[in-house]
Amino acid sequence: MRQIICISDAPWSTIPGRTQQLMSRLENVQVLFFEPSGGSWLGKRTGRKVRPGLVVYTLPPVLEVEERHTFLFRQGQRKLARFIEEAMNRHRFRDPVLWCATPRAVHLLDDLPCRGVVYDCARDWSHLPIRWESDMALAADVVFSASQQLTYHLSPCTDNAALLPNGANYTLFSRTGRPAPPELRGISGPILGYEGTIWPDLDLSPLLDAAWELPQCAVVLVGRRERNPLLARLSRLSNVHLIDAKAPVDLPAYVERFDVCLNLLREENDPYDVLPPRIFEYFATGKPVVSMLHPGQVEPYPDVIYTAHTPAEFTRLCADALNETGPWARERRQAYGQNSSWTERARQVSHILEAIGLFSS
Repeated sequence: MRQIICISDAPWSTIPGRTQQLMSRLENVQVLFFEPSGGSWLGKRTGRKVRPGLVVYTLPPVLEVEERHTFLFRQGQRKLARFIEEAMNRHRFRDPVLWCATPRAVHLLDDLPCRGVVYDCARDWSHLPIRWESDMALAADVVFSASQQLTYHLSPCTDNAALLPNGANYTLFSRTGRPAPPELRGISGPILGYEGTIWPDLDLSPLLDAAWELPQCAVVLVGRRERNPLLARLSRLSNVHLIDAKAPVDLPAYVERFDVCLNLLREENDPYDVLPPRIFEYFATGKPVVSMLHPGQVEPYPDVIYTAHTPAEFTRLCADALNETGPWARERRQAYGQNSSWTERARQVSHILEAIGLFSS
């Protein structure tokens, strides 16, 4: 039986991230998923079965010390390794693949028995010591990277990097015919929609410009809201509608009502141009997509995304997207979305692990 020990960079959640999406979709694989320690660990040594073949454990807390405090640092890492090995023995894991979604796991490599190591790099880890990620990439049998720039970034440390962008639940977002959600039933006119968290550093100026210059349109934002300096100004506009975050199963009904799907940038955006899952969720609908770009950023999917560098250009492209005609762009977006489903991403992972001998065929 194929077995994976997954060291996740994020907790198991009702709003699944990349690692959770992939681990949930690998076929014929048993997974022990180790999430980072939380504040309420309190000696949890038993895992929770979240689906057949997938058990989630919370790692115990360890003393936060710098690596230069060698004894205390290694003591903490050995504690984590012992915890993982106890779980492996409990579930009769023998010779598993070790899947690492964070460079922090590099300190466990010498203490955990495994048949091979996978490093899945989906974000910028420059806040950690650079040696951690370098050593992780050097030790890995294969490195998956979420963007071409991440692949290039890791290339000095590995010859076995494979591009694996983020994905989406294509089946859920491509469906049509759902009833309009209650919050959208009273909205008239075209909808310019954004789904995602309103972070404090999310640049909302393009939405301010679009809402002001296109008063016939409704600007709809669906997602959790944090303190953003432009949010108050945006919320005062009569054609702007702020809707609370929705469960993953409910969110597609809102995106289905968007006439144009929007993507914004954070001021501290990932320097490696990792596309967020929302782009692939938008693709699944086939709807036009308008996205802001950083100066010098390479245009992603230039054939199906309207890309802007200024708020004024963003507004103009929203108007152009509303007037898009013909089925070509819609069908091409949906093809991209289907090829980018999390199920397809997990299938790509399995094929690669089979090809290099970490999975038996």
